[in-house]
Parts: sequence; structure tokens; C-alpha cells
Amino acid sequence: MLLITTLFKFGRALVVELAPKNGLLKLGVCALIAVLLWIVPVPSGLEPKGWKIFAVFLAVIVSFVVRPYPMGPMVLFGLVILMAGNTLTTHEALSGYGDSTVWLVVAAFLIAGGVVHTGFGRRLALMLVSRFGKSILGLGYSLCAAELVLGPVVPSNTARGGGILAPITLSLCEALGSYPHQNPQRAGKYLSLVGAHANLIAAAMFLTGMAANPLVSRAAREVFNVDFDWGTWAIGALVPAIIGFSLLPLLIYCLAKPTLRDTSAALENARRELQQMGHWRTGEKVMSGVFILLIVLWATKALHGLDTTLAAWIGVCLLLLTNTLKWEEVISNDKAWDTLIWLGGLLAMANGLKAHGFIDWFAKNVEALVSGFSGMTVIFILALIYFYSMYGFSMVTAHISALVAAFFAVAATTGAPVMLTIAILAYFSNLCACTTNYSSGPVIVYYGLGYVPANQWFATGFMVSLFHLIVWLGAGLPAWKVLGWW
Repeated sequence: MLLITTLFKFGRALVVELAPKNGLLKLGVCALIAVLLWIVPVPSGLEPKGWKIFAVFLAVIVSFVVRPYPMGPMVLFGLVILMAGNTLTTHEALSGYGDSTVWLVVAAFLIAGGVVHTGFGRRLALMLVSRFGKSILGLGYSLCAAELVLGPVVPSNTARGGGILAPITLSLCEALGSYPHQNPQRAGKYLSLVGAHANLIAAAMFLTGMAANPLVSRAAREVFNVDFDWGTWAIGALVPAIIGFSLLPLLIYCLAKPTLRDTSAALENARRELQQMGHWRTGEKVMSGVFILLIVLWATKALHGLDTTLAAWIGVCLLLLTNTLKWEEVISNDKAWDTLIWLGGLLAMANGLKAHGFIDWFAKNVEALVSGFSGMTVIFILALIYFYSMYGFSMVTAHISALVAAFFAVAATTGAPVMLTIAILAYFSNLCACTTNYSSGPVIVYYGLGYVPANQWFATGFMVSLFHLIVWLGAGLPAWKVLGWW
């Protein structure tokens, strides 16, 4: 009896007192989803392990919205259940933690810490406020302009968004008196969302805008024997991307309206603080040098061959060697290590879905779904399924690797216009990352700034997804018609 009483008290403390309000109910909902899917008959043609991984994966994704615990613990719970149930081996469960993208995101968080701690980010933010701070919209457009300029030359959207612009955005928010736990709605929510979603438009606009885009181009060559090269990619994206950049800050303004209305005081304060900062300090100079070096390394990858993640960690090491970034600051960067835990775990589950046949089963069912439809109808059905299937993936690269070639192959059997098929799936490969807070490196970094809770990120992301569908199909289809793509 004593043992039972002790276990009951421990369970109550674990679930009710440590979890947020209604934690028991929320955790129960997530567990119920996993159990129901776990015990129902496995769909025909699917490996039992693949179905079980999907059951746990779906429950974990639901937990990100209802939040019985933070994301890290929920992912760990999922991995432990899969290992204890002999669904994943220990090696498979830990496989995501060796992914280069995970460590690129961690490096981006550490670099962001250096940008903030040295004051370099604050100086840049104050300069931005001084130049564009006549309105909060002006700052939103400045982030879009930065993505548009850097998009063609920085071939990793995580490096561009997470490593370069997210730290500046954080300093910009703080310069406007907006902090994650104090006045986040003043400016932080708005600028975080603009920065993240602008990054995805730039990633969609250029073949070099995101590291996995060449996978789409390669699949187009293999399936259709079409060279969807840099120029073709960019000219097809030009019209919808420019419209998207033009309207995005206005859309986010409506969805996450900042409470900062009159920026004149902030503008004057920024100019005054910039004067007070005086000459550049040593730490700022070193940080700016490393910053420029990273941009050069990321932009010239084709020349030197250094991996994007390696370049980022070279930057981290330089900051440590010069004492610009202290080791104590590295190990105390809880956002970086929290992201490592939940992102690596999600990637392990995604790898499991691929290895145990769930992704192939899903692609075959999509093919069966669209059989009998006309080519144009097939394109739009595939486009919608491809876009919103991103909810089931923890990285854009994994989404592209798993599905794009299969979807191309499905379209090829229906007589769908080839160039139109390639274009829509190529651009949607990046735009679909708007849906969740775990979809890509830069989104994870922007979410990690702490200004936007997960449920609001999901809600905003869905609205942005509709925005992309309207802009890229509404403006894109006429432009692609002029190009002769359909």
C-alpha cells in the first residue's frame, strides 16, 4: 500500500504539478491518439513498425499544440516508447542527433548568442531602426529586402535566416523594448514571423536559396529529363515571389498586429543609443569579422567545398578562440541544447517512417488517389497533398527527399504539363515549411527566439499557407502560361 501511495504521489507531481494547467488531460489526449493508432489493424501494404512509428509521431506533433510538456520532453517520451516497444533500435532512435542540419541549427543559436552578447547585433539593429524605423512595417520590409538580397548567394536558408538575420531580428526586437516574456506583442511576434516567413519565400525563389533545392532539380532531370536550372527556377519564381515579399509584412501585421504604433520615440531613442555606443568595441569588431567570413564561406561553397555546417562551426570556434564567446555562454545556451534534443528526436522518427515503409506506402496511396483524373487536376491534387504533408515532416530536406521524386513520377503517368508540375512542386517544397514551428532550420531558430507560442505559430502558419497558395497559383499560373509552361 505504501508503495502504491508513493507511486501515486509521484505520478501526480509529475503530470499535474510539473506540467502546465490541465496537464493530465492534455497528456491523456496525446497518449490516447498513440494508443488508438497503435492497436488498430495495420493498413494493408504497410509494415507494422512503420504504422507504430506514425502513431507515436502523430501524438508527439499533437503535443506540440496542446503542450502538456515542452517539446523536448515530449520527443524524448516518444523515442523511449518506440525503443521500449522494440519498434526502433537505440541506434535508430539516436540517428537524428548525427544529422548535419541539427548541428547547423545549434551553431546558429550559438552564433546568435555571440551577436547579442558582443553588442554587434544591437548596433546593427539600432542602425536598422534609425534607417527604416519610421514604421514597424518598414522594419518588416527591411527583413524581406535582406532575404531577397542574400537569397541568391547564401545557399543555406538556415545559415541565412538562422545564422545571419535571426540574431539581428532578436536585437532589433530588444532595441524596441520587446522581449519574449515582456511585451512580446510590442514588436517581437511580428518581426519574428515576418523574418521566418520571408526566409521561406527567398528559399523558394532561388535554386541556391535552400540547400536541398538541387534535389528537386535532380529529380526533374531523372524523371522528366528536364534541366530546371538556376535561371529557369528564378524566372519562374520572379512574379509570385515579388508579390509575396510585397504583401507578407502586411499579412503578418493583420495576423499578429504589433502594439507598437508610433515608432517616432523608438526612432529617436535608437539614434541616441547609437551615438552613446560610440566606436566599435573589440568584441563587435571580431563578431563582425566572423559574420562576414561566414557569409563569404556560405556564398562561395561551390569554390571551396566546405560544408555549410562545418563553416558555421568554424565561426563558433573562432569566437571561442578569441574569447568573444565564452564557453560558459555556450553551455548555458539552453535554446540551442533544447533544440538539439527535440529536433534530433523528430528527425530520428522521420528516418524511421522512411526506413520502415510508411513514406513509400503514403506515396503509393497518393498515386491511387489521383488515378483517373486529368493532368491539370492531378497537379493541383498533388500540390495540395505535397504542401500539407509537411505537417508530418520535421525538416524540408527530408520532405523533399522522401516525396518529390515519387510525386513527379505520379504526375508523369497522367500526362500533366511537365514544366508546370516541376515548378509548382519546386516552389511548394519551401513554402510548405510555413505550416509548423519544426519545419526547417530558420523557422526553428525564429521560433526559438521565444516570441511566438507554438499554437499561435500553427494558426499563423495555416493562414500564411493559404496566402502562398493564392499568390503562387493566382499570380504564378498566368506568369507560367506566358513562359509556355502549360
